[in-house]
Amino acid sequence: MRISRVLTASVVAVGLFSLAACAQQEPAPTPVIAPVTLDVGDLQGQTVDLVVGQVLNINTGDLAVDSYRGEVSDPAVAEFTAGREEGGTVFNPGVTALAEGSTTVVLENSDGGIQPVTFTVDVSG
Repeated sequence: MRISRVLTASVVAVGLFSLAACAQQEPAPTPVIAPVTLDVGDLQGQTVDLVVGQVLNINTGDLAVDSYRGEVSDPAVAEFTAGREEGGTVFNPGVTALAEGSTTVVLENSDGGIQPVTFTVDVSG
């Protein structure tokens, strides 16, 4: 009786060890970087500080989100994403920080009569 308990305990231990060895380790979650949201009217002449991977979410107010076009002087540092409406959801235009550095962004509005908005994006690591 004693041998069967030892044998049973050994089989259970080997089984648990085998399961533990086969279990996949979950990758560590990547930290979420909150976006920075600013009104387009507040951006003129400003410097916006972002970290790599962070997004500047541009609130267009009463103007259509898809009426803005953006040009980034150094596309290695940041990229502009146009606003759009998709499936009933509104996506504001934005600027995504790609790499450390500094770049100028110019926003123009296709609705006319609105002067270009020029600002700087400084990206840190």
